[in-house]
Amino acid sequence: MSRNDVIIGVAALVLVVFSLVVSIVIPRRDPGFPGRNIRVFAVVAALLVVAMLVSVEVFGAEHEEEPASAQEEVAEEGGQESVEGDVAAGKQIFASEDCGSCHTLQEAGTTGSVGPNLDESNVDLETAVGQIDFGGGGMPPFGSRLSEEEIRDVAAFVVASQG
Repeated sequence: MSRNDVIIGVAALVLVVFSLVVSIVIPRRDPGFPGRNIRVFAVVAALLVVAMLVSVEVFGAEHEEEPASAQEEVAEEGGQESVEGDVAAGKQIFASEDCGSCHTLQEAGTTGSVGPNLDESNVDLETAVGQIDFGGGGMPPFGSRLSEEEIRDVAAFVVASQG
């Protein structure tokens, strides 16, 4: 969990606690709430909502300083594409995890037909990493079985081998 996630979480917690207190706790103790203090209440509520929106906008956005996109990570080297990750290790993991039982990938010598044909895909590194890590669309997640490095290696192998 990053520092930005914590900041957004704290802002959300403050807003939720405020909302619960002014809707449940205070009215039980003071049935006339907010009464004469309606302006103060409205200003505080509006400020908390604005603070939440600002924190999401500022701390939730991806910043330019973060790692380059997967397409920028692909570099031409002597006519062969290389990507961040160990392609050879990814090929071994692809085989050991039996990815070929679902996927066709000529480079791996597989002809699975349950999942997408990876020879025909045009997926970038980050998309491949996310799909391998979290699964989806019928594919199981491998994030609990493989390390981040192993996932990146498999993704590098798939991206380097496709189409």
